[in-house]
Amino acid sequence: MSDRSHTPPRGIDPRGPRFAAGITALLLLVDVFLGLTGLATAQVAGGWALTSATIVERFLDPAFLLLLALALLFLWSVLSPRTAPWGVLYRTLVQPRLDLPTELEDPRPPRFAQGVGLFVTAIGLVLHLLGVPWALPIAAAMAFIAAFLNAAFGLCLGCQLYLLLQRAGLVGRERPAAA
Repeated sequence: MSDRSHTPPRGIDPRGPRFAAGITALLLLVDVFLGLTGLATAQVAGGWALTSATIVERFLDPAFLLLLALALLFLWSVLSPRTAPWGVLYRTLVQPRLDLPTELEDPRPPRFAQGVGLFVTAIGLVLHLLGVPWALPIAAAMAFIAAFLNAAFGLCLGCQLYLLLQRAGLVGRERPAAA
């Protein structure tokens, strides 16, 4: 048994992650558009433009660069949620103008959701660099759907995944000590 008492994590204002999801969804929507109109989906006489592009051309694709920036923001939110830009923006400009939240939420599921966003966007980035057509806009669209659902309806898919994994005993709980 652990000698330290288990105290639940401090809660966060649930409107903060929704605010961040709104900005993220908007940027992901732009990225989907860039991906659909850019190198990731373009065809040339010999097939896909992406497969004949150099690694530098793939890297400099505007859709890739924007998704890379979003992936880095997801990473930032996972590693240091208190200093992540959208959270800071919410706490300094938006939250002071609102009433106190009626209830707080556990910060672990939204943080896990940021990790899921990082994973999805990272897969799209890697596949794009490997020359897989459509991978980047599909990854951006998947992340957009999740961010949009969170921003518009408060449905956090990553949070729901966290809760399923928590019920299965895979995350969020201390494992009992072996006897």
